[in-house]
Amino acid sequence: MAQGHSPEEIETDANAVAEGVNQIATLLHEGILRRVGNIYRLGSDWADLLVAIHADGRNPLLTMLVATLSAAGGVAALLVAREIMVRRGARFGRLLRATGAILLAAIAVVVVSRIVTRDAPTRQLIILWSGAAIIGLAGRHAFTTILSASWAPAVARRRLRTFSELVSAAFIWGVLGLATISTLRGLHASPGLIDITTSALVSIPVVIVTMFAYWWFRQPVTTAVAGPPPRTMGRLRFAIAWPFIAMAAALGTFTALQISITVAHPLPGLPLLLTLLLLLLTPHIDAMLAEWARERERTSSDSVALTALYRTSRFAFVLLALIAIGFQWALPALVALGVHSGEAEWRSISLAAVAVVAAWGWNATGIGFERLTRRGRQNAAHSDEVHAPSTRLETLFPLLGGTARALIVLLASLTILLLLGMNIWPIVTGLSVFGLAISFGSQTLVKDIVSGLFFLIDDAFRMGEYIETSGSKGTVERISIRSVSLRHPRGAIATVPYGQIGKIQNFSRDWVIEKLVFRVAFDTDVELVRKLFKQIGAKLAADPELADDLLETFKSQGIANVEDGTLLVRGKFKARAGKQFTIRRKVYLAVQQAFRENGIVAAPKPVMMTSPVSSTPASEAPPAQRAAAPAGTTTAAPEPQQETTPPPPPAT
Repeated sequence: MAQGHSPEEIETDANAVAEGVNQIATLLHEGILRRVGNIYRLGSDWADLLVAIHADGRNPLLTMLVATLSAAGGVAALLVAREIMVRRGARFGRLLRATGAILLAAIAVVVVSRIVTRDAPTRQLIILWSGAAIIGLAGRHAFTTILSASWAPAVARRRLRTFSELVSAAFIWGVLGLATISTLRGLHASPGLIDITTSALVSIPVVIVTMFAYWWFRQPVTTAVAGPPPRTMGRLRFAIAWPFIAMAAALGTFTALQISITVAHPLPGLPLLLTLLLLLLTPHIDAMLAEWARERERTSSDSVALTALYRTSRFAFVLLALIAIGFQWALPALVALGVHSGEAEWRSISLAAVAVVAAWGWNATGIGFERLTRRGRQNAAHSDEVHAPSTRLETLFPLLGGTARALIVLLASLTILLLLGMNIWPIVTGLSVFGLAISFGSQTLVKDIVSGLFFLIDDAFRMGEYIETSGSKGTVERISIRSVSLRHPRGAIATVPYGQIGKIQNFSRDWVIEKLVFRVAFDTDVELVRKLFKQIGAKLAADPELADDLLETFKSQGIANVEDGTLLVRGKFKARAGKQFTIRRKVYLAVQQAFRENGIVAAPKPVMMTSPVSSTPASEAPPAQRAAAPAGTTTAAPEPQQETTPPPPPAT
């Protein structure tokens, strides 16, 4: 038993629910019986309509002829207006020319109707059917343009052309059906005749043709909705599911219309058709706008503001479609609940404007940082330095862009809350207190963020550089507000919080000195080795592939040490950071070849092996060794000290 509710209250609620369900069932039952009766009364309703037309002094055949001629006149007016706009409006865009042709044809129809007749019903009939023909033909042209999918393969485009013809036929049939229903209402036809016309002659054919078109052409429709490549996985999945969503939308619209007619509260036909039209065309228009924006951005060098406007066009259109649907369905419901229509419209438009401005700011921020990053890379490519100063900005751009976008979202959210009539100051105060609590309770997080800020200010590392911290080393692959990700040369990624980095060694800045040690026999001619190293250095400096990266050529540093009867001869060169590994391989090959040609033998490093039982009797060992070491062991010579170099970062 639910807490706080007595058995009597529960029983009362159950009875209320049962009563509501019973009322709905009764309405549906009575409506079905009424609609079945309309079918049986179809002949008498039609006869009554003819009698009413004759009683008004009209001829049914003449009325049908006027409607047919008006539709033909509307088609002719639109074709002539389109031809005029093509010839006279060459400087206007395609959309403006089409809109101008529709307006010009509508004006021509109104003027001709006033000239032809002064009878108001006849004039209304002419305008109705001419307007229906103009809307149907304009819709067909719009379908052909929207569903063309210029990025799709040729086979898909041909099938999409057939698909657009089927959808256009369904649309034209629906528009002419609405004109027929309006004409019947003007002639005072019976509700039964209007019901049968709406369902059997308009709704059912439109739904069947639409569902068949989406089912039969689901593959090209998927290609069109997916949009031009590159496509995200989410967009591709949506495109695959869209034909089935469209069929469900058409079937759902038909079902809602039939239920509303059955319960004697029919939905308005024109808003219902426009809603279904917007729903079906929105993904196709979105894909078309995406291709248009990408093409404009690729072929033109417009400003950041204008390019951001191109990208925002998709979001603005989807928002416009939602507002149009909301004005048709949600606004009447709000008015019925007591909300003032003017206030609802103003707030809806204001919210949409704030959302569009925020989306434009988001896109403008992204485009601005993208262009700065691209410019920095171009400067780095043309610069003599490995890392041009713009590379540092390129490292900071992701953090700056994320911060700017977060501020845009925050300001837009607060503005929307203000427009909805909410008091945002308690929210701002709560966020301030919450942030203060986090700052005190998450000292490690604050330490990481502050340390990272100073590391970036000090320019300690950049994207793509090879660094070594107190516990990790690798190439900087990602920089976030709290940590840095390092890619080890073997492939592993280490995520290091800024607060735990400690000391940083950066092996990718400016230049590096590489020192190489060679072990040769004690009687080797050191002067000959020096000359050979000098010759090798001259050859490397003359190599065009290495000249730009070799800052100081390879040369000898003489004898570095004497170990176990061998000479350690050292050479060095200075190269750009990250380029020393290629040069070092060249030096090794050249030194090997020079030693072989001049008879210089490299001496192996002496290795003293140890064993549990010595093969040399303890009595034969030197006195000092016998005194220092226990019997049965040998002493290994100490390892020679050599200079080491950091592990090579990935080739740049």
